[in-house]
This record gives sequence, structure tokens and C-alpha cells, in this order.
Amino acid sequence: METIHRALRVLEIVNRYSGGVSLAQVARETGLPQLALARVMEQLVRANLAVPTGPGAYIAGRALLLTEAASGDGSGHLQETLAWVRDAVGAAVYVARYTDGEVCITQYADGPATPLVEEWVDFRAAAHASAVGKALLAQLGPDGRKDHLSRHRAERFTAHTLTRQEDLFRQLDTRRPGTPLLDLQEYALGTVCAAVPITSGPHAECLALSIPAPDPHRLVQAARILQSEAAAVLLALIVAGTGPGGPRTAPQQEEGAGEPGSILITAT
Repeated sequence: METIHRALRVLEIVNRYSGGVSLAQVARETGLPQLALARVMEQLVRANLAVPTGPGAYIAGRALLLTEAASGDGSGHLQETLAWVRDAVGAAVYVARYTDGEVCITQYADGPATPLVEEWVDFRAAAHASAVGKALLAQLGPDGRKDHLSRHRAERFTAHTLTRQEDLFRQLDTRRPGTPLLDLQEYALGTVCAAVPITSGPHAECLALSIPAPDPHRLVQAARILQSEAAAVLLALIVAGTGPGGPRTAPQQEEGAGEPGSILITAT
């Protein structure tokens, strides 16, 4: 979240100077160290939220200008960001949120070479066996987790599925901070998945990917990229007004863009 806070501070300054602003001025106003500021600007440029206009100078990018012109509707930019992450990890990607006591996929990006996971069990009943579900449950307190599992019994879907509450909670609580949550064929044989938490608001939220092949090496590589791009996705969610605490907007119905509520995808 510190990365997001820095990016938002820099973005506010860049947007304030319609004629452009120098890195030196941004550094003076934010107090950010040189390397940290360079990293933030790299992320903003890649996300089309800032554009370089000369050596060490920037203006607001197309994505930010479109968002403001559309009265804050940045769903198009969000889908562009998800599509970029999809291509970077080489897998379908999903944003999920824990709301009203249920796991819900709110956005996704797929393609011909990066298919969505086939839902063979209602995803809301499979949180214990999915990377998405684990990433969301990991952000809940003990009572919240127990409440969820009291309403959705941990069923065994494959030989790899954890069904004992104690084993699941131990897995969630002993992972290193920032480490992706994994589904190693726990929901479906032949599919591996990873998810990282991306929220600090009142609702648990995560970014996930699914790979329709049990390839641990490929999963590790994809999860590493997913983790490095999680901040960009959260920033896009905030700019789009769909971040923690903000209203949600439905993406456009087009290839590779999922509309919340249209289908329930198993983004394990």
C-alpha cells in the first residue's frame, strides 16, 4: 500500500500542473527519494497515467484524462490494465472481492490463449480450495473465516484439497507477508492458480491468475509477475472508482472483458 500511496501523491501533483511538471518539483513536493520517485513514475507511465514531455518532465496521461472526461468512470483504463497484466503473466487474470459474506469475481481479462477456469463447482462454495478464496480468507479475522466455513463446508474436490479447518488456517497464517496464495490442483485437476491481496480497505480484495496446466515452474514465474503488477491494478481500481470503499462500475462487454454478475468464473 505504501507504493499506492506514493503513486497517488505523485499523480495528484502531475495532474495539478496542466503544462507539465519536472521531477525536481515533484520530488520537492513529495519528499520522495530519487529511486523511489523514479519507480513511481515508471509505473504511472506504463499505466498511461503520466506521459513524459521532455527530460525529467511529465504531464497527465491519456488514461487519467479519459477518466476525468467520463466523470470518473475509469473502467476502460482498468480493463486495459488487466489486459496488460494478462499478457504479461500469460494467463487469465481476475479481481475478486469478499462482499456480503461471499466471494465474488468483479473483473477479469481472458483471451483465446488464456482461457478462464471452467466452473464445475459454485465458486462461492470453493473458497477453501481456490487461490482467490484463500487470498480473501487470509484477510479476514478468525471469526470471519469460521463464519464463512460454517456456511460453506470445506468439501474435497481433488486429492489435493485441504478440508480440515486447522490445516487451512495454518496455511494462511504461516505464509510470509506478500507471498502469493496458491491453488495446486486443489479445485480442479490440471489447473494451478495464484492470488495476491490488493486492498487495505474494509473489504478484502485480491488479484489472481489461473493456468490450465499443472506446471509449477510456469506458475512460480507468473505469480512473481502478478505480484509485481498488483500495485498497478490496485491503482487502476482506485482511479476507476472501484477500489476499496468506492462504487463499482461494470466493464464493457467485449472480448476479454468481464462484466461483474454476468457469469461466476472460477478464478482459483
